[in-house]
Amino acid sequence: MYAIIAAGGKQYRVSQGDVIYVEKIDQADDSVVTFDVLMCGEDGNVTVGDPIVKGAKVEGKILAQVKGQKIIIGKYKSKKNFDRKTGHRQPYTKVEITAVQA
Repeated sequence: MYAIIAAGGKQYRVSQGDVIYVEKIDQADDSVVTFDVLMCGEDGNVTVGDPIVKGAKVEGKILAQVKGQKIIIGKYKSKKNFDRKTGHRQPYTKVEITAVQA
């Protein structure tokens, strides 16, 4: 059984036991988070929601709050003696999918 969920403006195809990285969720580690199901399927049978599948849900356990790779941003203006370099690390939440219910 698999499901398509929406989290943080993105969609993920998940099944039980998967570990995914979603946009930061402000909850403590080891807490349970529930996602709405947009589509679910098993053995060729697919159910599409309008916009979500009624009665279906995906539960996950928050494992950790992590950061992505550093992205370097550089700005430069010629003939103006302007040169700047900064970095950014996007925060993510590591989630383990514990149950997929259709």
